[in-house]
Amino acid sequence: MSYLTKSKFKLASECPTKLFYTGKSEYINNSIDNPFLEALADGGFQVGELAKYYYPNGHHITTLNYDKALELTNKLLEQDEVTIYEAAVKHNSLFIRVDILVKRDSFIKIIEVKAKSMDDKLKSFLTQKEDKVLAKWKPYLFDVAFQRHVARSAFPDITVTSYLLLIDKKATTPTEGLNQKFQITVDDKKRKGVSVSSSLSKEDLSVKLMRQIPVDVECDSICNTKLGNDRRGVSFISQIKEYSESYSNNIKIRPILKKECRDCEFHASQEDLDNGFKSGFHECWKGQLNWTDQDFEKPNVLNIWNFKPKDKFIDQGKIKFSQIYEEDINPKFEVGDGKLCTKERQWLQIEKVKNKDASAWIDKSGLKAEMDSWIYPLHFIDFETTAMAIPFNKGRHPYEGVAFQFSHHIAYADGRIEHKGEYINTKQGMFPNYEFVRRLKDELDQDKGTIFKYSPHENTYLNMIYEQLLTDTAVIVDKEDLCNFIQEVSHSKKDSIYSWKGERDMVDMLNLVKWYFYDPATNGSNSIKQVLPAILNNSDYLKEKYSKPIYGTDQIPSFNFKNKIWVKFEDGKNLVKDPYSLLDPMFQDFDKCDQLISGNEEIKDGGAAMTAYAKMQFEEMSVYERNELTKSLLQYCELDTMAMVMIYEAWKEWLQ
Repeated sequence: MSYLTKSKFKLASECPTKLFYTGKSEYINNSIDNPFLEALADGGFQVGELAKYYYPNGHHITTLNYDKALELTNKLLEQDEVTIYEAAVKHNSLFIRVDILVKRDSFIKIIEVKAKSMDDKLKSFLTQKEDKVLAKWKPYLFDVAFQRHVARSAFPDITVTSYLLLIDKKATTPTEGLNQKFQITVDDKKRKGVSVSSSLSKEDLSVKLMRQIPVDVECDSICNTKLGNDRRGVSFISQIKEYSESYSNNIKIRPILKKECRDCEFHASQEDLDNGFKSGFHECWKGQLNWTDQDFEKPNVLNIWNFKPKDKFIDQGKIKFSQIYEEDINPKFEVGDGKLCTKERQWLQIEKVKNKDASAWIDKSGLKAEMDSWIYPLHFIDFETTAMAIPFNKGRHPYEGVAFQFSHHIAYADGRIEHKGEYINTKQGMFPNYEFVRRLKDELDQDKGTIFKYSPHENTYLNMIYEQLLTDTAVIVDKEDLCNFIQEVSHSKKDSIYSWKGERDMVDMLNLVKWYFYDPATNGSNSIKQVLPAILNNSDYLKEKYSKPIYGTDQIPSFNFKNKIWVKFEDGKNLVKDPYSLLDPMFQDFDKCDQLISGNEEIKDGGAAMTAYAKMQFEEMSVYERNELTKSLLQYCELDTMAMVMIYEAWKEWLQ
């Protein structure tokens, strides 16, 4: 029988049509290979295992067989008092596995464990008007409301109450290395689990990192009022019935096109389609709009950068760029300071497609004014960071940021380029943030040159480390020097009790892209992963320079590459390959690859870097694997700063 489980219900709550696509091998599912989602999932597995120790002496239902799991659960529930992990509960075609079920006489508590954080600022899960569930909490509350509905239906004579068990950001870890005692494992069928160290102690558990929050009031509102209605106006209980019937009978629920379609995990690429896979995204849009394959070849409203009224435009039938006009965007509505404002950039994106203009746009005068203010040598930096639900170190809060790596390139006034420095922490159990700033200070204190970042991320982390330094009660002999340095190269957050704007406040290249540069090849994205290939394809200067093996030589020194060629072309095309695809593969010595903790994924984005660093904190990793991960992390981070350099070089050459 095809049961509607809580994971299937969660999927249907996002989009009911997805129920038809899920679990079918012919439909591509991109969520399976998303490194950021994988990193989040790994943290969720660890938190789920830790939660069991806060409700000790429970019985774990490990079997994946539905009938066997139900049989074992029901047998345990014959006891007056029992705690069950992954308890199986069924009502008709509804089936759930409760993270933690606690029975006391005729009362049952269902506890849904989430690696979602909360703090004392959380007063309500609802909006101020109390007419909607807050968007960031809706998936969690709908999840537990579904479980409570199934449990109450299955046990009508028992009082069932519901709770969320959430990460408490105010708590502090009582011991060193708590995270490392919950190691992610993968079995022969590639199913993930957690291996808990035998050294886990009472002291490790003496401070709870999670807080139990009652949510029956919210669940009542979701089940019994319009609070639980979907955008069609269908009530929560009716949704459950509809989802169950459609999933059991393999019936596709009519899709509603919306802005979230852009991130649909069932969106197949052209390569996937050519390889015989089906695309749920394409089927939905074809069915609702009578589109053909050719209609997907050009950008549409989903691709407009930072465009909030996408749903409104979809409802009005203004989907293709040919259906959108200047007055719809009203780019002159915003009065700017000479920089390209949001609406102007949105219209530029649309206008270029309508005019079949594939050329890059650059505001040379605006960009030149910025560049004329820069002080050489120019410094380009990039941070790799993580924030774990279960901290690595004693005294640290859940999701407290850890800065474990940076890369630093320099561009000199005479045109020379150099990979000047880098830092990475590979030492297990070390809290690296203060040493990270010391090393960064050593790199940037040699002159007064302008410093560049790409996105606000680096500024956010320096603010966080500043607060860590100020509140740390330990003796830090250079605390004042480190704080002064942070103030010099950054600016304070809006909500900070401290206020500063540094003399060498980092220049955000992301803002420069938004204000002064647009290339239709980026399809509206400002990510450096999209901007770099677009820049390379438009710069004959970069093509000529970096198609030669000069990177990692005396011409352009590098710590991690030798004679590297960054510009290579797609087979049979005049398109530059994505430089991130040219990074060296890991684990080429197959004789040493039998027991890899990290899996065999390459590090080509921030999610993979986060996961790699977390797994390097475990002692069981071999020297070979640790060295391979370190090498890959260093190369990836170095390319991030070199990407910034190449963007700068192209701009400089274009302005000459």
